[in-house]
Amino acid sequence: MTFAENIKQTRQRLFYSQEVFAKELNVNLTTVSRWETGKSKPNMSTMRQIKEFCTKYNADYEPLESSWLAFEQEE
Repeated sequence: MTFAENIKQTRQRLFYSQEVFAKELNVNLTTVSRWETGKSKPNMSTMRQIKEFCTKYNADYEPLESSWLAFEQEE
């Protein structure tokens, strides 16, 4: 799966809207939308926040990390 698919799936599994997910991570709604459409990816600092979010809600972080690292190859 791509990073876009993984981040969207993570959000949806927790029944979060893009807006609520963005607030949890202290990013703009547009930013989450761009991640989920594959137009951009989070920076290292935001990935740390996503990891903390996953830990807090017992969500699997490994697929996000793997696909984030492979993001450049997806293009």
